[in-house]
Amino acid sequence: MAAKTKTKKISGEDIIAIYMEYVLEHEMVPKSIYKFCKHNGIEEPSFYDNFGSISGIQKAIWNTFFSHTQQLIEKNKDYEQFSNKDKMLTFFYSFFELLALNRSYVLFTLHNDKNVMKNMEQLKGLRKQVKTYATGLINDGNTGKNFKFTKHNPGLFSEGAWLQLLFILKFWIDDDSPGFEKTDIAIEKSIQTVFDVFDNTPLDNIIDFGKFLFKEKLT
Repeated sequence: MAAKTKTKKISGEDIIAIYMEYVLEHEMVPKSIYKFCKHNGIEEPSFYDNFGSISGIQKAIWNTFFSHTQQLIEKNKDYEQFSNKDKMLTFFYSFFELLALNRSYVLFTLHNDKNVMKNMEQLKGLRKQVKTYATGLINDGNTGKNFKFTKHNPGLFSEGAWLQLLFILKFWIDDDSPGFEKTDIAIEKSIQTVFDVFDNTPLDNIIDFGKFLFKEKLT
């Protein structure tokens, strides 16, 4: 009779780390929670204490990317003094630096299923967090503005920030430049463009951003 696999209780973050390593080593998503837990010596109830399904852990990983990014930028003592544009730049730079540390997993999980809607499903929690973050920036910026026509629309801006993140994510996935330096340029130009649009400033930077994207398509 085969010996029973020893199991142990484990935290949610530990399960996330084990899951990410599992899918990269096996180049596949676990076929069942039971097999995943048995293979890794995890008590199945411990998994369910933290996640309800495989899709739940996939969403949690992206949520963790966001929360770790937020923790990182909030450690910067000068962050609260930054302008909204610099706060957004800091967030995007930090988020994609964190993704770079986990690039193999990100590429696997986004390329594993060709169904775009399924890929978007695992980003659902991240979308909510990014929109909440962007809404907070705009609400802070609107504080003290006396006239309604001078205030920015938080809903419009937050949706724009989310679409911008998706655009940069696609750009980063395809970026083969050293240190993903082209992604850094895309972040800088796209953030500048968004704030130019909202502040009704000249279109020079929008044209500059368009030229940059056009050049990247040709190289």
